Amino acid sequence: MKVLKDTKKELEIEITGETHSLCNTLRKTLMEDEDVEAAAYVIEHPIIGEPKLYVKAKNPKKSLKQAAETVKSRCNEFKDLIDSSEDEKKK
Repeated sequence: MKVLKDTKKELEIEITGETHSLCNTLRKTLMEDEDVEAAAYVIEHPIIGEPKLYVKAKNPKKSLKQAAETVKSRCNEFKDLIDSSEDEKKK
């Protein structure tokens, strides 16, 4: 990860090695936060481009951290559902 812009209300980062999957998930989760005014990302080249995520918020770093925690929690819930489904099949 590389910070491209870091001001009081704006944050832009380059997320090396990631794709639309993570970036769109973060963008959508960020927009659930009332403190976030805007969240977007761009991948300038479809093959060699690295995604750049932009956040405009009251505290963009805090909002990004909260969004990452929310995504992590949702992934864990999803994993638990899959695990319980597999356990049910074994019975």
